Amino acid sequence: MKPLKFDGIKGNWATLILPINCDESIDYSLLAQEIDLLIDANVDGIYSNGSAGEFYNVTEGEFDMVSEILASKCNKASINFQIGVSHMSPIISIERLRRTVDLKASAIQVILPDWFVPTNEESIIFLKKMEEVAKGIGLVLYNPPHAKKKLTIQDMCVLKENVPGLIGVKVAGGDSDWYKMSKRITSKLSVFIPGHHLATGIKSGCHGAYSNMSCLNPVAAQNWYHNMISGQLDQALELENRIIEFLDIYITPLMITKGYSNMAIDKLLMQIGGWLEFDPKLRWPYKGVDLDTVAKLRPSAEKMIPEFFNIS
Repeated sequence: MKPLKFDGIKGNWATLILPINCDESIDYSLLAQEIDLLIDANVDGIYSNGSAGEFYNVTEGEFDMVSEILASKCNKASINFQIGVSHMSPIISIERLRRTVDLKASAIQVILPDWFVPTNEESIIFLKKMEEVAKGIGLVLYNPPHAKKKLTIQDMCVLKENVPGLIGVKVAGGDSDWYKMSKRITSKLSVFIPGHHLATGIKSGCHGAYSNMSCLNPVAAQNWYHNMISGQLDQALELENRIIEFLDIYITPLMITKGYSNMAIDKLLMQIGGWLEFDPKLRWPYKGVDLDTVAKLRPSAEKMIPEFFNIS
């Protein structure tokens, strides 16, 4: 694919969720099937090796295989895709980038080095080297809430001023004041916020989401985004309220009381949605949500957000 500029990275992007066999190996056949379904859903883009892709817990050979499968299918289908070269080690990140730069990704996702908090100066040094190796492919910086360095709006401005190849950020968003402040960067960077806040983000001038709602159902998530940009934003905001209510009642307590990770929740949502069945386990040593919980939560989801189940 042709590398995207910042204003071309928008909408509903689906994460590639990693299917793990009982023996801890990756089920590449099921992974390929997942990519085909996401392409058929006509999402705005697909990205690999994010948190749900368990980028922190795959071998380099497995990373290469996942990247090559995604690139092959997306280039053939002419669908935008990003490869996440993220790793806690900057050395491994840049080596991943060197090996994938010729796969013709639309953009490259990275995280900042994550063992010790980098200063802005060190972050710029890291990103400028990644920019050089990317050979004109734009960088999207993933900055989740659990990152060692949590970027402020001012930090993002500084990074963008010093690294022209930085074209996007994936952040947790915030309150109404945060969205007002984000206007300082939305004219320079593609700003992506969590999928369940997408309608609020679009209303506030953000560009899209690397979407947990696509985990639940990629077709429904894409329909929801189309409503936001086609004059039905009020309806989209009303659906967002019900999505958040469902998550607050049924999903967040699992994270608080049982310690389930974001990755476990992404796989749980996928199984609740039922668009592709595979074991929601995570790779050792992390734990996934059991299938009994999936069965218990699905009726509540169907009742509260039927738009993600009753799809024509």
